[in-house]
Amino acid sequence: MPYFFIFLWDEFNEQHIAEHGVTPEEFEYVVLDVKEADISRSSGRPMVIGYTEAGRRLCCVYEVEEEIYCYPITAYEVE
Repeated sequence: MPYFFIFLWDEFNEQHIAEHGVTPEEFEYVVLDVKEADISRSSGRPMVIGYTEAGRRLCCVYEVEEEIYCYPITAYEVE
């Protein structure tokens, strides 16, 4: 299970996930409480699937930097 000390947010990735209706808080919750982990077929980056506190099922894709940082790439709701 991935565990990160720091999520690296900037205007670009916050705006990108917002376009998919996901908040930074939801992204962090899902990544820290992962139910499924895999590698994205399109980007080769790590991804996790899990549930928000409100019960939404999200796919979250990220990059790992220096083994303790998580740079969010994208997130979207999945069925």
